[in-house]
Amino acid sequence: MQFETEYSLKPHNSFGFDVKASFWASAQSIDDIRDAQRFCQENSLPLLVLGEGSNVVLVENYPGLVLKIAIQGKAIIKADEAKVWLKVGAGEHWHSLVQWTLDNDLYGLENLALIPGTVGAAPIQNIGAYGVELQASFYSLDAVCRETGELVRFNKDECDFGYRDSVFKGALRDRYIISHVTLCLAKTPDLKTDYGDIKTELVSMGVVVADAKSVAEAVARIRQRKLPDPEVIGNAGSFFKNPIISHEKFAQIQVKYPNIIGYAEGDLVKIAAGWLIEQCGWKGYRSNDAGVHDQQSLVLVNYGNADARQILDIAQKICSSVRDSFDLELEVEPRVYGVGVR
Repeated sequence: MQFETEYSLKPHNSFGFDVKASFWASAQSIDDIRDAQRFCQENSLPLLVLGEGSNVVLVENYPGLVLKIAIQGKAIIKADEAKVWLKVGAGEHWHSLVQWTLDNDLYGLENLALIPGTVGAAPIQNIGAYGVELQASFYSLDAVCRETGELVRFNKDECDFGYRDSVFKGALRDRYIISHVTLCLAKTPDLKTDYGDIKTELVSMGVVVADAKSVAEAVARIRQRKLPDPEVIGNAGSFFKNPIISHEKFAQIQVKYPNIIGYAEGDLVKIAAGWLIEQCGWKGYRSNDAGVHDQQSLVLVNYGNADARQILDIAQKICSSVRDSFDLELEVEPRVYGVGVR
């Protein structure tokens, strides 16, 4: 395993922040992960794990080892009449996996098309879009314990999934490195088209009878239209989570703001954070090269030479505006790394 020094992370974070890692390595296997852990232990270095860097804010140069997880491979480990259990390397590109499942008549991931990042990052965030979350298709994952090097398997309950959340963002944060994820996929599609603009998009595509591939294409088209391409404008996708509140509080806000956008989820209501931010006047805001995207208020962007602190400053001001206007708290979605923040 090769360790590079003073390695630029600019191509490895979707914001394009120009920071460096003291050391850099790429893990192609579980043994590589263990080698990286030993390297850090022997040299008293911190370890930061990256997939594609699409959900991180790197505030400054990293004074340790940044390890890219690049474990590849897909294998069907079990199947019955209705389902298939697919084990996938953590370094596989998420959207490529979605396309592969559809090409092989396996279903459940179609609404998660075009979400950036790797398979290994997906359960940490419990990625979700258009009414579907990863946990619906999740079976288990394998992860290497950072302290002992032991390979541990976590089932769905042990991952403690929540809205854009899991145990790996809370109690077990930075304690395990995911090597493989096993998904349980259906052989027969159960299409979810009621969320957002999917049905409207299908009509615009001329689709009369939808199938899983057309749903995935519709989702991808909507995402491409609403979200900026990180290759063109640096960003990490949605920068804030949608607040979740009680029906009672939603009704109270609705009295003053009858056009507020919310989605009922059982006993709670999920508020569209983008709508809140836009009402506070932040859509299209720009300060030097840091700003809020002019088409999607949820997305903070780097137009070229912004640094993380400039982005975080805008984020803090947005949170204050929403708190003052709606008495609602916004939570930052990407993981932030730097002095004084984690």
